[in-house]
Amino acid sequence: MSIISDKDRTYIAGTYARFPVEISHGKGSVLYDTDGKKYIDMGSGIGVTSFGIADDEWKNAVSAQLSAVQHTSNLYYTEPCTRLAELLCQRTGMKKVFFSNSGAEANECAIKVARKWAEENKGAEYSTIITLKNSFHGRTVTTLAATGQDHFHEHFMPLTPGFVYAEANNIDDVKRLVKENKVAAVMFECIQGEGGVLPMNPEFIKELASLAKSENFLLAVDEVQTGNGRTGELYAYMNYGITPDIVSTAKGLGGGLPLGATLLGEKVENTLKAGDHGSTFGGNPICCAGAVNIIERIDDDLLTSVKEKSKLIFDSLSSAKGIESVSGMGLMIGIKTKKAAKDIIVNCIDKGVLCLSAKDKVRLLPALNIPTEELKEALQIIKNVCAED
Repeated sequence: MSIISDKDRTYIAGTYARFPVEISHGKGSVLYDTDGKKYIDMGSGIGVTSFGIADDEWKNAVSAQLSAVQHTSNLYYTEPCTRLAELLCQRTGMKKVFFSNSGAEANECAIKVARKWAEENKGAEYSTIITLKNSFHGRTVTTLAATGQDHFHEHFMPLTPGFVYAEANNIDDVKRLVKENKVAAVMFECIQGEGGVLPMNPEFIKELASLAKSENFLLAVDEVQTGNGRTGELYAYMNYGITPDIVSTAKGLGGGLPLGATLLGEKVENTLKAGDHGSTFGGNPICCAGAVNIIERIDDDLLTSVKEKSKLIFDSLSSAKGIESVSGMGLMIGIKTKKAAKDIIVNCIDKGVLCLSAKDKVRLLPALNIPTEELKEALQIIKNVCAED
């Protein structure tokens, strides 16, 4: 183990506080390290490996495309890119899609679309975008500016101007900012993931959608972590009965390959013209072939299963010893533990379960198709660790 970790520390920028685990291989929701130790994966690469590790159907789709053409520029058409855009529009009612490489880039596109639309329809001074306090939208200079958490801004000032932050679940605070600023859009997560796995109140989301309509600004939903079946619907906004103008997504869309997408509704479908935006690797045929396989398999039966497994998690953990509360939706779960979350995570690793954190909580983002028996085994280990004195 020391050779890999030593070289990592020597040659890779120290931006990650890695755990002492060297992943070697795996299958489904089971991973193995270089010492042969088995782990149940309750993090899925932070919500990326939607159908687990080395999934056969996904692997076959990617391999077939790899043998055809691995990349061509966006000066030409490719079938996987077009097919994926068609699927996303058919499943959401959105009209157009822009492909990029990541969630941050998908949000960058959403911001550019919002500002161009506002310039053309309201005036160039309508450039302000409202986001929510405790939000997280990415790590580029602009998406950091959109992120409503001060500690992410430290060391990187000045950030891109034009963002103001409202209190989450406080429509009066949003109204105040709309009155004080010339607003292009409101961008928000239906569940604040990095902020602690905190779902928005349904009433607040509906009032926000109503306000956007009456004040003529755009509604942009960040579905980078919440999207692609994670919450029991294809996209989290579908749990709230609203229709956004812009939807950004990534993570689980590619199933393990880097892919972001910005979905554009009727109001903004023609905002971007040739030359307004671009991405060298956006819409890469291999990534899109993998994503087509993912989206085609997120059907009603799978979404029902996600909801059933979510209930199992809530029922199992909500009254367990050492656990103060459980939050989230679908297979996006936050656990407030009496002991420090980091200590719980370290002890879970020792006992063969890989978990994540979100602020002061333990976070679970298992594969959408994690077998029920493996899920139960992982939950029992988590409960035992939380109950330890």
